[in-house]
This record gives sequence, C-alpha cells and structure tokens, in this order.
Amino acid sequence: MIIRNVKVYTEDKRFVDGEIAIQDGRIESVGPSADLVTGDDTILDGEGCYALPGLIDIHFHGCKGYDFCDGTQEAIRKIAEYEASIGVTAISPATMTLPVNELEEILAVAANYRKEAKKKAIGTDVAADLVGVNMEGPFISEEKKGAQDERNIITCDSDICQRFLDASEGLVKFVGIAPERNEDASEFIRKMKDQVHISLAHTNADYDTAMAAFDAGADHAVHLYNAMPAFTHRKPGVVGAVSDSTHVNAEMICDGIHIHPSVVRATFKMLGAHRIVLISDSMRATGMPEGQYTLGGLDVNVADGRATLVSNGALAGSATNLMECMKTVVQKMGISLETAVACATMNPAKCLGIYDAYGSLTPGKKGNVVLLDKELNLKAVVKDGMRIR
Repeated sequence: MIIRNVKVYTEDKRFVDGEIAIQDGRIESVGPSADLVTGDDTILDGEGCYALPGLIDIHFHGCKGYDFCDGTQEAIRKIAEYEASIGVTAISPATMTLPVNELEEILAVAANYRKEAKKKAIGTDVAADLVGVNMEGPFISEEKKGAQDERNIITCDSDICQRFLDASEGLVKFVGIAPERNEDASEFIRKMKDQVHISLAHTNADYDTAMAAFDAGADHAVHLYNAMPAFTHRKPGVVGAVSDSTHVNAEMICDGIHIHPSVVRATFKMLGAHRIVLISDSMRATGMPEGQYTLGGLDVNVADGRATLVSNGALAGSATNLMECMKTVVQKMGISLETAVACATMNPAKCLGIYDAYGSLTPGKKGNVVLLDKELNLKAVVKDGMRIR
C-alpha cells in the first residue's frame, strides 16, 4: 500500500508533506513519491489529511458493553475491534481490584488471547494489538479507592505480584500500588521493578512517601490528579513527587471531565510533554447509549458523558475513547496537535517498551496509520497495511 497526499507525522514531532509505503504489514519507506517503492499497488489518497501513527491506550477498562475483566476471549476481541475502528491500534487494558484468583484467571485468558492473535496472517486482523496489561489494583488504598471494590484491596505482596506476572506470561506491564499502606513498599518496588513498571495508583501517599517510592524505582503514575491527594502549596503530595522525579511518567485522562483544562496546560508546563501519556480510562459504556452499567462489580450510571458510581456519585472511569480525548486536548485545552499526538503514540509506546515496533511512522515499524482531516475527524485507519476503516 502507498498512502499519498498526506501530512506525515515525523519522529521529531512535525507534520511534513509526503507519502508512506507499507509492505508485508510494515512501513517500508516514508518520503516524497519519488522515493517510495512497494510491491503492493494499493493506493490510498489521503486528500491532504494528517497521517499519524496508530494511537496506543495504556489504561482503559472496556467499551461497547464489554470489560477486560469479563475474562473472556470474546470480550477482549470485541474491545480490540472497537479500539482499532476509532484509530487506537494497540491496547494495554486495565484490571480492577478483584479477588487474586479471579485476576489470575483474567490474565491467563489475556495471555492465551495474545498467543492466538499472533497466529493470524499479517494484514488480516481488524482488531487492535494486545500489547500489555495495566494492573490498577489490588494493592491500593481504601481512602482513594474511587470506583474500586474495597473488599478486594490487599497490601503489596511480591509473591502475589509474581503470580500475576506468571499468569499473564509477561503481558502485565504496570502494577499499581499505594505505598503508604505497607511499610515494606520500597522493598516490594526494588524486588519487582526489573520485571514490571511499578506505578502509584489510588493512593493517599504524602509527598515524602511518594518520593521514597519513586527513589526505590517506581516510575509511573496512574491517572495523575485522580484518586490521589490534592496538589497544594504546602502539601504537594503525589503530584509534587511526580514533578520532582524526572524518571516518572504520568497518565492523564483528558476527557474534559476528570481534569480542568487549566490544570492540563499547567501540567504540560510542569512535567514537559515527553513525560505525559494520554489515556481514556474508558469503561464498558464507551461507544454505547447512556444508562446503567457495571465496573469492577459496582453499578455505574452514565449520563451527560459522565460515568459515576450509583452508590456515591464518584467518577467511575470515562465514557470517552482515546481518540476523542486527544482531540479534546487540542480543540478545548490549547495543546498543539503535534504535542498531543506524541502523548498518545510515542510516549505510551516507550512506556510499554514497544517503541521498536509502534508509536511512530518509521521504516521497519508496524504499518498502523490513522488519517485525520483538518478538523481532526477520523477519515481512515490502516492496520498492518490493510485499510480497516
């Protein structure tokens, strides 16, 4: 396939006029037409659209009525198909705080799903690639549990964590903890950090406790500002510790509901765009009519674009996909398209350790390309060199 007449997003975060050649599911070359050679004579006229890498969502729970924690091949497949259809071509879904045995079973299903997906012929799959799992629980705090079920919360345990990693066959990429709940949190981090990214998630940690966790090797923050102490001038909390720990990357839900646009802009200035990963945190109501759904076994009401627990009105994930979040960042929050694209493609790929194959339109990487018009409307999705939308 050759994608012509597009503004190609480059690794130095610019858009340049050019074309993209894809052969055998991989990007063969990028440049002016005279430089492109491919054995596939399929031509896609981009009509002046922006061409960017397929988006990567490293933290979301579900969509189209399905949840990753349903623990079935069908659920993962339906989720992956929807995500690909809206331009998210690689996914790392999140677990909820559930019983340990149940989480092991969910992770084993995901591992088997990935093995079966890899058997498919190149250029035949219309589903997003399952490239990781983000464990949001069960090592979290009751105080900041949010929409998590506190009955299943436990303290950090390296043996249990290893069971999760083994069940997933290496698919788990992030394990969230609340370090203040365990005096041995730093020991847990040092023991596990060479196998998996340790993130601070649903935590009530103060600044010193968060800094100790980051100094021990934790390097990620789950949905910054949400389910953690407020960032104030005398108590900077987790947010202040993230700011001072330059090796730490931070997720942000930019659906226009979870974080005020002014705070989003301030955070880009404070951390730098290279440390921010846009996520959707979407739940099963995404892509569905508003109404009542469930998340982690708890009832959720979705109305006016907000997903809230029926029990207490707390936010329960989002009903917005990553593509819409990226558009919101640009159109309603004043972040440049060039910056927003990096935070939804390059940065998550680097966090997952898959930047060799995903996250940029570079020869040798997977032929996943999204075309957006000037108003950022989705015009086409190419997955492994095959147009799927």
